[in-house]
Amino acid sequence: MGKKVFVDLSHPFFGDMPLWPYFSKPEIAPMHSLAKAGVLTQSIKCTMHTGTHADAPRHVMEYMFDGRRALYSHELAVDAYCGDAVCLDIKVDRWKLIMPADIEDALARAGVKPEETAGMVLCLNTGMHRKFDDSKEYYHYSLGCGADAGKWFRDHKVKVVAMDQQALDHPLHTSMGNNGTRMKLEGYSGRSICDEYAEQFGEEAYAEFDRELYIKLHGKKKYDEKFGDLEAIGCPGTWEPCHKYMLGNGIVGVENLGGDLDKVKGQRFRFFALPIRWHLGDGSMVRCVAEIDEDKIQPAEPRVYKYGAM
Repeated sequence: MGKKVFVDLSHPFFGDMPLWPYFSKPEIAPMHSLAKAGVLTQSIKCTMHTGTHADAPRHVMEYMFDGRRALYSHELAVDAYCGDAVCLDIKVDRWKLIMPADIEDALARAGVKPEETAGMVLCLNTGMHRKFDDSKEYYHYSLGCGADAGKWFRDHKVKVVAMDQQALDHPLHTSMGNNGTRMKLEGYSGRSICDEYAEQFGEEAYAEFDRELYIKLHGKKKYDEKFGDLEAIGCPGTWEPCHKYMLGNGIVGVENLGGDLDKVKGQRFRFFALPIRWHLGDGSMVRCVAEIDEDKIQPAEPRVYKYGAM
């Protein structure tokens, strides 16, 4: 066993960093300067869902699946964000859903059995962290999770899932598509990403993200079989189902995992992601790190961020 070292799994934070499509950029301003006041003091204004961060259940739902009012950040134990971890090399094509078979394939290549994941932290390395930028490619066309992956995490009782994508859910399960505030954002073609997805993968594949279309194609009974437990707690089934299956069952979710994630791909380690102690918080920016044996670090290109001032 080699010497223990820490590997940073967080994206850097700064004023011009990439943001979710309808967020305002961080406002960073000096209150004191060394030249004038002899000290440097800066103020920051931003959402707690900027960059690498963890969501609280209250961020996306009113009630947990067990009937409790959805929990705020301060109601989660501090060690809820930490634990024994494995970084999974997820092999899924651009813009597609991560399915249970993809998770189990990555677990097998990492030498972990699905039944071993109870109480573990799963870090998903899909390659999206290398595309982290203020771009449609990172936000609109990301691959991502949905109801099937969310149920897998729930059923296997994992502790934390940290993902290197824009959100815990596929972008079309979010407000970027026909859910929530229904932005139906414009893709590279100039048409809605909803229309683009249906054209590329077929109407039936797109229906996974669209409540009305799913019911039209498959019927209300099939819809209720898949999404009924979400509807029962007041949540439209196609709107961020992975968020809700995870958070509503006490599984912590981390978004925008990054940094030197490739250095721990396929390896086991201890994972730490500590939020601020915010009473009634809906989430928190976190500094994610892996504590790992030095001799288990994988060869990887040095991480260079090519946007903004980096």
